[in-house]
Amino acid sequence: MKAYIFPGQGAQFTGMGLDLYEKSALAQEYFEKANDILGFSITDIMFEGTAEQLKETKVTQPAIFLHSVILAKVLGDDFKPEMVAGHSLGELSALVANGVLTFVDGLILVSKRALAMQKACEAAPSTMAAVLGLADNIVEDTCAEIDGVVVAANYNCPGQLVISGEISAVERACEALTEKGARRALLLPVGGAFHSPMMEPAREELAAAIEATVFSEPTCPVYQNVAAKVVTNPEEIKENLIAQLTAPVKWTQCVQAMIADGGTEFIEVGPGKVLQGLMRKIDRSVAASGATIAE
Repeated sequence: MKAYIFPGQGAQFTGMGLDLYEKSALAQEYFEKANDILGFSITDIMFEGTAEQLKETKVTQPAIFLHSVILAKVLGDDFKPEMVAGHSLGELSALVANGVLTFVDGLILVSKRALAMQKACEAAPSTMAAVLGLADNIVEDTCAEIDGVVVAANYNCPGQLVISGEISAVERACEALTEKGARRALLLPVGGAFHSPMMEPAREELAAAIEATVFSEPTCPVYQNVAAKVVTNPEEIKENLIAQLTAPVKWTQCVQAMIADGGTEFIEVGPGKVLQGLMRKIDRSVAASGATIAE
């Protein structure tokens, strides 16, 4: 079965999406519509902006979403997903790709999500750290022993887990994990503690927007970050999407579930190759590639 996977924050690069814009009239139409909806020219930042400008959460999240979703639209009849999943923000791209959300509703939710997360980051300084080379349970148990807020946030692949929380708690966890044999435990250059209890104000804000949005029946199953299994009920999809802001991204488990359910060919739709790299670490036996449009 063909599985399409959509990247999250961190996949952005300067000049992203310009090739799509130049090669496809349909892509141009969607990009211009996005500028109107967002109320600023995101295409200027995507195509010509600096890495610094692209790193702003209110820009990064819509930019990655647009690159992914517009690429899927431009693929046209070649885009025939039998299962989809997205990493964190990428889950919204996946939900547009499989018909649960319209392009406009998806973009509005992404923009609101980005702004709500930015606000939560500014309200309480927090951070994330990547932990390499330890079993998940050791990382989880260590976080539980630390005073303050620090939790497992992203299960990216075996031996790579991102933790998230209060700055001092994350720093103490990194020291403890290094002592326990982590190959590396390093702070990440992020704006805040995504997928942790620190995002509760953003979760509440986004919940209202999600509840007010129409979610349709999906054209194919979506494997959601929170559940790490097939979800097809629109109400359940909503609940999981709301919970995702404060809950961990179970990416390893999602991919393993997709493979167990018959996924044999994984195609990353969006900027960069982050998910293709993780696929090779999760299961080398399945094919992983990136979606491209014909010259």
